[in-house]
Amino acid sequence: MSKLIKNKLFSMLGFAQRAGNLISGEQGVETAIRRGKVHLVLVAKDCSKNTKTKFTSLAKGYSIALREFATMNELGLAIGKSRRAVIGVMDRGFARTLKDLIASMDEIKGEKLQE
Repeated sequence: MSKLIKNKLFSMLGFAQRAGNLISGEQGVETAIRRGKVHLVLVAKDCSKNTKTKFTSLAKGYSIALREFATMNELGLAIGKSRRAVIGVMDRGFARTLKDLIASMDEIKGEKLQE
């Protein structure tokens, strides 16, 4: 079940990218957060501690949900790019759907969510 949800998440990320509703890369995501364009921040589980700390702080400061999800390779592959440590979701609907899917996956795994 978890693998099915993860595959659906990757498909949704690809669709959101093609629709122009994602921003990726640390600098681009940071700028979009500061401009109020991001509704969800996805941080790769294997990115550096500094990156996690930076974006956790930014997301909290701007009241944006943040989820740790997948690896840098998986995130990049899902959106048709090279490795990505951070992705910003700029559409509320996509953000809500992705949060729900990640919550379902985390619930299955028994993990706690960060809000």
